[in-house]
Amino acid sequence: MNLLHEFWGSGTSLNVLQMVCRGIAVFVLALVLIRISGRRSFGLGSPLDNIIVILLGAVLSRAVVGASPFIPVAATSTVIVLLHRILSWYKSKNSPLSRLLEGDKIILFEKGNFIPSNMRRALLNKEDILQEVRKTALTDDLSTVKIIFIERSGEISVVKKPAD
Repeated sequence: MNLLHEFWGSGTSLNVLQMVCRGIAVFVLALVLIRISGRRSFGLGSPLDNIIVILLGAVLSRAVVGASPFIPVAATSTVIVLLHRILSWYKSKNSPLSRLLEGDKIILFEKGNFIPSNMRRALLNKEDILQEVRKTALTDDLSTVKIIFIERSGEISVVKKPAD
């Protein structure tokens, strides 16, 4: 028991070795949680996925610095990941829930015109959109652009007109 305390420590007065041991344990736990959560959490980057990642990081960090006991942190982190996994699975089967949690894509430009009401809804101005057109479509000529969306992830997508 004394050896465990030597390596693990307790409370917030941890030495370097104890924090390193806790860091290794949290790292292994995080790898397991990532496997449980699936690629979606760390690949698509939807607002909900980002919230989960930030929340998980905040909870796990408490175990490393000794601000909270390790077992409750591990249990809480596991519950967060399982809830996210269940919610993601349910969203994949239920479009209304998916739209409620993730939103819909918004058309920002179509048929040669910007759509000001949608731009206000997305909190974007013309320069924001043109910057993304230059970055993604490698052009600043809007006559070559068919439609521009802001996706559910917050990224802007540009669909070019077919080449003649």
